[in-house]
Amino acid sequence: MTQAPSHLSTALDEETARAELYGLIAELFYAPPTPALLAQLRVAATQAPSAGGFLEEPWRNLVGTAREMDDSAIVREYEDLFGGVGKPEVYVYASHYLSGFLNEKPLVQLRHDLAALGLTRDTATMPETEDHVSYLMEVMRFLVAGDDVAVSNLTQQAKFFASHLQTWVLGLSDVLQANPRARFYAALAGLTRAFMSVETQGFDLMG
Repeated sequence: MTQAPSHLSTALDEETARAELYGLIAELFYAPPTPALLAQLRVAATQAPSAGGFLEEPWRNLVGTAREMDDSAIVREYEDLFGGVGKPEVYVYASHYLSGFLNEKPLVQLRHDLAALGLTRDTATMPETEDHVSYLMEVMRFLVAGDDVAVSNLTQQAKFFASHLQTWVLGLSDVLQANPRARFYAALAGLTRAFMSVETQGFDLMG
């Protein structure tokens, strides 16, 4: 079998790593992590999960924190921060950070942009609105790794990222890193912040 040129192989590996990191962040923010997911995280290599050493330290911190905490403590932290009845301690919806309220104009624009990409939310499997951080991260994963190059391409990635992630995810990271009850999720916020910075720089180079 013919091997891909090394530069092409590296590029493909980097795209796979980007897609996987978007997927991992989405999964960790969406629900309390399962024992299987935490077990995988604890045995992960602590080199940078994507090209470039900038992510290495926050990645090592997340893996190290997962190793230091037991499953129940991480699940309890998730529930303390994001769960509960009524108002959560930390919001994970874009509308809250962009307008101060849920279900506001940013969500309307997001739904318009998702429709243009041919994407809709399956209400049977996801009751949360589309501006949930996990949904937005999953959209980015799709735009990086999807098979339809008319939709899943760098131009669409840059446009969606600038409109729907770059505008507020650092605010979410700030809130988590400042919260005294956050340990595992403060580490996740650190990784998320670093990843958003790397993505921002990459898209800026396109311009």
